[in-house]
Amino acid sequence: QVDLVESGGGSVQAGGSLRLSCVASTRAYNSACVGWFRQAPGKEREGVATIDFRKTTIYADSVKDRFTISRDNNKKTLYLQMNSLKPEDTAMYYCALDFWGSCTTDTSGFKYWGQGTQVTISS
Repeated sequence: QVDLVESGGGSVQAGGSLRLSCVASTRAYNSACVGWFRQAPGKEREGVATIDFRKTTIYADSVKDRFTISRDNNKKTLYLQMNSLKPEDTAMYYCALDFWGSCTTDTSGFKYWGQGTQVTISS
């Protein structure tokens, strides 16, 4: 079992920034694929960004050039720096981890999930 704990969500105005963090409990973090996903009310969960053990990243088109995913393997922590936030970025943001998939933004490729942190952007 892997536990993931997100933090850093909050409410900001459009154009602002937030930094999300996710701490994992697994000893095998260095070899894991980790990613951020989000779910807005009434919508399906969607991939935001992923990063594999080589630190290769994939971003959803909607967040490219605004969001940056990174990881600190020593701290077993995943980050998401979110800049130029828009009201449409409002959602619950989830951290996810997997060891076996192809590390894309497909939600079905992740076995372990955090509880989420709320991000609300006002116009």
